[in-house]
Amino acid sequence: MALTPSDLELITELKQRLDARFLVDDRNLRYYRLMQRVEQLGMAIPPEMRRFLVVANWPRVVVRTIAGRQKVRAMILPGEETVDPTLRAIWDANNLSAHTKMYRRDKLIYGRGFISVGANERDRRLPIIRVESPREVEAMVDSRTEQMTAAARFYGKDKTGQGPTNVTLYVPGRTSWVAKNADGRWYEVDRDEHGEPIPLVMGLNERLSGGFHGESELTDIIGLTDSVARSLTNLQFAQEAHGIPGIWATGVAQGDFVDANGEPLSQFEAYYDVIKMLSNKDAKWGQFTPADLKNFETALNIYGKQAAVSYGFPARYFGITTSNPPAEGAIRADENDLVNYVEDKNEAEGMELGWMGALALRFATGTWVDGNRVRVDYFDPGTPTFAQRADALTKMRSVGGISREGMWDELGWSEARKAKERQYLEEEAEAARTDPTLDRIAEGLLNAGAGLGE
Repeated sequence: MALTPSDLELITELKQRLDARFLVDDRNLRYYRLMQRVEQLGMAIPPEMRRFLVVANWPRVVVRTIAGRQKVRAMILPGEETVDPTLRAIWDANNLSAHTKMYRRDKLIYGRGFISVGANERDRRLPIIRVESPREVEAMVDSRTEQMTAAARFYGKDKTGQGPTNVTLYVPGRTSWVAKNADGRWYEVDRDEHGEPIPLVMGLNERLSGGFHGESELTDIIGLTDSVARSLTNLQFAQEAHGIPGIWATGVAQGDFVDANGEPLSQFEAYYDVIKMLSNKDAKWGQFTPADLKNFETALNIYGKQAAVSYGFPARYFGITTSNPPAEGAIRADENDLVNYVEDKNEAEGMELGWMGALALRFATGTWVDGNRVRVDYFDPGTPTFAQRADALTKMRSVGGISREGMWDELGWSEARKAKERQYLEEEAEAARTDPTLDRIAEGLLNAGAGLGE
């Protein structure tokens, strides 16, 4: 089936937009994967030293640190306070605990991420949710309504490795599957007239007003990564050239450095055998002072501190440590900026995943969620110890400030873990009703523990 001129124009424009991002996307991915090419190694490093290039993968540290603290606790419908079982089933069926990690990494590396929602032919109650590669998807958004007006996914390659050969075109109310024929023209293979908004969610990292464009989280770290690479490569060069102290000798000749057969010794053997080889009583030898490499450590610490300032990370994330490990309270204080930063990320991502949840429920139930919003709760992005949490929750529980279920939520228990604990409590209560001696035994153990505490 031939495509309409407007569809062809959309595909062309979206492909041009995607191609315009290629170089920047490729650079960011190379830095994340430690495959970048450092263009300028500095004046002190000869060109042949490029093969000894040493790179610290700080871009991956940035992405892992932020994404690793973003953990979804529950998806809750408007007006409810507990996790929705339908959303939980959809989440588990699509393995979204793992897939949302890919989504976050995409946003942090490329500045944008995409999630698609589609019908499941095998089980309508569990729609298919997938993370789409930002390097394959491009979208248009109406700036007034903030609704997606068109999107396309480009994929597939021919026998010669050229592509794309296929396009999935999204417009409001319709999804078209498009392929390229033998003469290089696009034609429609199939379509789905679903009458719904585009079933695609786009997330943007560090979006500014005035447009729908994201920014890679690696922007601030790329220059510092190159600087660190130069320092580390210089350090390696200095170790080779000046780290081992040189030895000088006078009153000797080249012929003195031979083996028992009169064959000349290698430079390495002559270097270490110079003391034994000097037979001339007037010969003298000495040792040059080796280079002090402390300045490289100072330079690396400067770069690490600058990286920590740029992202609000504790300096230890970039290799700056102290001899004494920080105490629990110091860790929380040191991570304050990082925690606030991750909470901002969670707030933006929560809106994106909320829209994804609303789309998924639409596919599963045929009805829209009230307000098309699903609330997404996250675990605390900080690093409190279990003892800190348990002590605070116990005190709140003792004054009636929190329920038993609320304590479990704050401890980060999953729904399965809470269901198992409810079962244990019911079994204990039933056992106590049938055998009152268990209560007396438990009371005795508690009294004994109190006595030991005194």
